Amino acid sequence: MEENADSIKESNSKEDETSKKELIDDDTSNELSSLNNKNQQLSNKEEIGDKASDNITKDTNIQKVGDENSKTLKIKPKKELPIEKKPFTEFINNHLLPSIIQEFNVRGFEVADINLKNTSRPIAGDKCWVIFCEIKDICNFWLSFEKEDISSLKSISLCKSDQKPSVIESFLIDEKRITLKLIISRILQRLNGQKLIGIN
Repeated sequence: MEENADSIKESNSKEDETSKKELIDDDTSNELSSLNNKNQQLSNKEEIGDKASDNITKDTNIQKVGDENSKTLKIKPKKELPIEKKPFTEFINNHLLPSIIQEFNVRGFEVADINLKNTSRPIAGDKCWVIFCEIKDICNFWLSFEKEDISSLKSISLCKSDQKPSVIESFLIDEKRITLKLIISRILQRLNGQKLIGIN
């Protein structure tokens, strides 16, 4: 009887140990599977995070490119047209005539009259654009433009205040680029060459 009781106890304790092992195994496998699930979720989140950060990087790159383009547009100001490229009458009336007056005033001469007209050229008599300038008590000169263009053929006539012009000369025929300063300097050179004004 005692042997049976002992064998029953042994078998019971073995069963308990087996069930405990099974419980432990179940718990371990549950923990492992939950750990795997967590790891899977974390890796999914990391992937999402990586994709999101990639998108953000792309967006910021796009924004940077956009910013650079807008800066480039802002940096480039509109290039102003040279005064010599402006319409003929605008160049003459707004730039050349005032500059001629100023040049003579600086040198101690007074411009009594100066104007631009589409009229007869002195001596030749053909119709063209003519700048007439009277320097008080000194001389008169006529600068003529064949067309409404400062690069067109030009001529100059000059004389003392109490005389009429007798000679017509070509003006700036060899110059490829006509500028405001060049026109003024050649007018002064011609008047000085005829000893109408004394400029050193």
